[in-house]
Amino acid sequence: MEITPQILEEFKERMHISHWGEDDNLSRLLSFSIVDLQQKCGAFDIDTNEQAKELVFERTRYAYNDALEYFNDNFLSQITALGILLMPEDDSDATV
Repeated sequence: MEITPQILEEFKERMHISHWGEDDNLSRLLSFSIVDLQQKCGAFDIDTNEQAKELVFERTRYAYNDALEYFNDNFLSQITALGILLMPEDDSDATV
């Protein structure tokens, strides 16, 4: 997953990171977070889905701080909510 410069800058601002020396690592962590959350919740566009972007940033923050093992438990309700939001609508119950 390609991380846009805008997404990288938004994350760096949130984390108060002003140097560019970690840009490659941060882009990798952001990419890993997107893939992980899409596997759990379904496909999303990080540029347009603010709820997904928030979770990607939070997961990346946990990964950056070597605390990733706590992310799923601490954000379970938000992960579940995103998964429900991204579920395809089932029209099989619709009446004709």
